[in-house]
Formats: sequence, C-alpha cells, structure tokens
Amino acid sequence: MNKTAVVTGGAGFIGAHLCQRLLGSGYKVICMDNLITGSKDNLRDLIKNKKFIFINHNVSQYIKLAGKIDYVLHCASLASPEDYLRFPIQTLKAGSLGTHNSLGLAKEKKAAFMLFSTSEIYGDPLVHPQKENYWGNVNPVGVRGCYDESKRFAEALTMAYHRVHKIDTKIARIFNTYGPKMRSNDGRAIPNFINQALHGRPLTVYGKGEQTRSFCYIDDLVEGLYRLMLSPINEPVNLGNPREFTILQLARLVLQLTGSRSKIVFKALPQDDPRQRRPDISKARKALKWQPRVSLTEGLKKTIPWFKP
Repeated sequence: MNKTAVVTGGAGFIGAHLCQRLLGSGYKVICMDNLITGSKDNLRDLIKNKKFIFINHNVSQYIKLAGKIDYVLHCASLASPEDYLRFPIQTLKAGSLGTHNSLGLAKEKKAAFMLFSTSEIYGDPLVHPQKENYWGNVNPVGVRGCYDESKRFAEALTMAYHRVHKIDTKIARIFNTYGPKMRSNDGRAIPNFINQALHGRPLTVYGKGEQTRSFCYIDDLVEGLYRLMLSPINEPVNLGNPREFTILQLARLVLQLTGSRSKIVFKALPQDDPRQRRPDISKARKALKWQPRVSLTEGLKKTIPWFKP
C-alpha cells in the first residue's frame, strides 16, 4: 500500500478512529485539526507510527500540501450540540469554507473526496425511517441551523464539484455514533448519561424521553466509512444503526449497565430537537454489503470503561 489519505478533523472522535483504521490498512495518513474540539490525546497511539503526520491547521483557511494524495476525507466539524451552539460561526465556516478548501485540495491532487455529513440534514423528519431521497425538515434560522445548514450546503457543494470538476466524491450521512474517545463534555446523550451515572448525578432526560434515536457503535461506523471510501458511489449514503430506542430507554440501560443508583430527572425539550431519528440503510446494505453488528448493550459495555474516573 502506497496511498495517502488526508483526514480533516482527524483528532476528533470519529476522525481518530478512522485514522487508526487507515494506518492499519497500510495508508499514509495526514491528520489535520485545529483542536477546537479534537484532542491530541486521541492520537497518542498513532503519533509513533512513521506513516502518520499531524498538522495543526484550521481547514476554513486555504490548505496547501506537497506530494501525492489519493483521498481527502473531510471530517472536520463541530458535531455536538454543546459545541455548535457555542461556536455557531465556526461551525458554519467548517461546513462551507472548510468543505470548499478540502474539495479544492482534492481537485488539485486528483484525489477522491469523502464528506462526513449527518442525519441532521433531515432535521425534525416528517418521514420515518429516513431514506437518502428525503429532503428534510430543517429550520434554517433556528439555533441548530448553523450545523444543519452547514452540512446541507456542504453536500450541495460536494455534488457541484462532482458534476463540474468530475471529482470522485462520496457523501456519508452519519447517524448517532458512540464509543471510546468521545469527550466527557461532548453534550450528547450517551456520554452525558454515562458520566452522570458514574458520578452519582441525576440523569437529565429532555421532555418525557419519548424522542427516539438509533445508536451506532464506532467500529461499525468506521467499517461503513471505509467501504464507502473505496466504493464507486457518488450519491449520499446513510450510515447508522436502524435499531431505534427512546431516550428514556437509553437512560435506564445506562443505569443498569453502570450499576448506578442515580435518579432520572426531566427537563424541557431544547428548540427544534428531532422527535424521531432512524436510518433506512437499504442502500448501504445493498451497495456496500454493510450493516452494523454491535448491539447497543454490547457497545455500551465497551464504552463505559472509557469514561470511568
């Protein structure tokens, strides 16, 4: 293997796992991150590898790299509500300028390009489960619009580069993913619940906890991403676990697996919080021969030790 992949946002949760997978498959990996939410701690085991290079760079600024590059994998984004509500402008820049600069690098190097998009482009969906041909129900001026619209623009820009410049592009629509290397202050349900349970604090459930999510373990997601990267598919592909749980079910499962005696408390729903989220992965099953294999219980058992004090 004498191929090079650039991973923007490679010091983040998903990016670091992908860097590890690529190195394990023989690629040279150039990891680019400005560490606004990523961490070098996620790369501790990778930096010793001679095929791994870390560059501290904000992809919202022009990207210049020497040498041959085969893949540009644009993972850089502020994906947690806690982050994009605190940094809405940086989130929009990562999705717009960051995508433009990453696509420009792929065009210059004649490299394949993969955008890490999100299930949030579907907004609060009126169709369930969500297929790739659903256009979504997004509030563009709501507090979550900075993330949702940044990804919708990024998808449009990616397809424009594919049609005009004939770049081999891929779009992964990633549904809720969890696992080791997540930040303890990530702000999403699984790290929140695990941390609260391990520290004996009440688990915070919004609304009545009836809103649903589907949770994909990181190893399953990375396998899907890798297969999509090597595939000839240029249209968006959903990657996630189609098994659906209510948030209240998730909270109770975390309490059971941690052995915590914490209580569950209920708070008001955040603005524009989606009521349902479950991917239709028929396309990934057929085209990539991929589907998740790790159950939520098994995945949580692998994840909980990461958060233990």
